[in-house]
Amino acid sequence: MNNTITSEKLEKYFSITKLALEKAKKAFDPKRKDQAQEFYMMAYCYFHDAHYFLDSRKDAVLAFAALNYAHGWLDAGARCGLFLVRDSMLFTVDDGLPRLKSSTTK
Repeated sequence: MNNTITSEKLEKYFSITKLALEKAKKAFDPKRKDQAQEFYMMAYCYFHDAHYFLDSRKDAVLAFAALNYAHGWLDAGARCGLFLVRDSMLFTVDDGLPRLKSSTTK
């Protein structure tokens, strides 16, 4: 059983989440920019919370949890088309699957 949050694991997920944030920031759906911005800001805030938990409070568990929340917001935004990304290494998207469409999208 793997039940240890190592510094290597944290470093890996900080790096992955940082890359995903950078990619999402450049890929807002222009028709739903306000919604995309809201999802992005939630991810951004959780990412910075993760740094706070690790650097200031020395709490790897809360840092890892915050990173997972951050990436969850990014994945949710990508899946519902708020972030127009096609990178299945950083997001839970797949080029072969249809995306959910907003009721405002025609």
